[in-house]
Amino acid sequence: MPINKTMFGTLPDGREALRCTLERPGGITVEITNYGCRILRLLVPDRAGKLGDVVLGHRTLPEYFGANYQGALVGRYANRIGGGAFSQEGEVYTLSKNDGGNSLHGGPGGYHQVLWDVALYDGDEPRAVFTHASPDGDEGYPGQLCMTVTYTLTEDNGLLLEYEGVSDKATPFNPTNHSFFNLSGDPQANIFGTLLEINAEQITQVADDLIPTGSLLPVAGGPADFTVPKPLGRDMFAQDHLIQACGGFDHNFCVDGEGFRKAAQAYEVESGRVMEVWSDMPGIQLYTFNRVEAPLVGKDGLPMEPHTAFCLETQFYPDSPNQPGFPYQPLAPGVPFHTKTLYRFSLR
Repeated sequence: MPINKTMFGTLPDGREALRCTLERPGGITVEITNYGCRILRLLVPDRAGKLGDVVLGHRTLPEYFGANYQGALVGRYANRIGGGAFSQEGEVYTLSKNDGGNSLHGGPGGYHQVLWDVALYDGDEPRAVFTHASPDGDEGYPGQLCMTVTYTLTEDNGLLLEYEGVSDKATPFNPTNHSFFNLSGDPQANIFGTLLEINAEQITQVADDLIPTGSLLPVAGGPADFTVPKPLGRDMFAQDHLIQACGGFDHNFCVDGEGFRKAAQAYEVESGRVMEVWSDMPGIQLYTFNRVEAPLVGKDGLPMEPHTAFCLETQFYPDSPNQPGFPYQPLAPGVPFHTKTLYRFSLR
């Protein structure tokens, strides 16, 4: 069946979470739960035609509870807001803090913890449409924000994610998807040999707490230079202060150009899988799963290991509400905002 909806698990308050399946025969299949709009499985053929699951995740719903971003939609503001606060129209808003003194991915009760309403639509490009009304003051953010998030399997073998929001007050809005990709299809395999290209000549300079200083740094000739494809493992442990502090890459890249354009491409040599990332957002965060913060068990029943996945999170730059020089568009009252990201798969 091109679309399907089944029970995935039960939340502590008794509400039921669903597993939604979208399929394009001969193409890719995605399974999503309405708990956090999480991608549970993403099945993509390799060069031999064998389907493999290219995202990390878990077997049961409770394993996704808490500060776990596997496959999730994150927001209201993805990435970090320094000091857990921002000022807007002369008023200071204090946010929930969950990253030292900072707010990360919308706070501890962000959208990765929300049970979204969902509807499935069949057709040549099957889609799942998730909706949620985030109340005024949610995790400290102003305004009631009504959101629609649509996941579509496209005819060109892509997974298109579209985010829409409208608020009754001015508010930051920076949603993204936090899937952990491993294009080999083996969740225990490291990603050192994956060839990555990022169309960005600059990154945001950050302090040790990963909050931007406001300056941009050129990547040319350094370990964060992915302007030409190179294996992720080549510079993942370079003698660079930020890389050493993070245990790998956790960098925001300032994507060249504007509008909907190709931001990055990853190629896994052994499987032949290629993943392009297209977006209309100004930044993309590369994270190489540097630390497993808690005992996490994968869908294979084995403990997850560091450096077995990478994230490519399309976004406004971190801490943009506090950085007047960054490209940034907060929601204006009553004015809809729309952004989209496409993960497109092919073979080589």
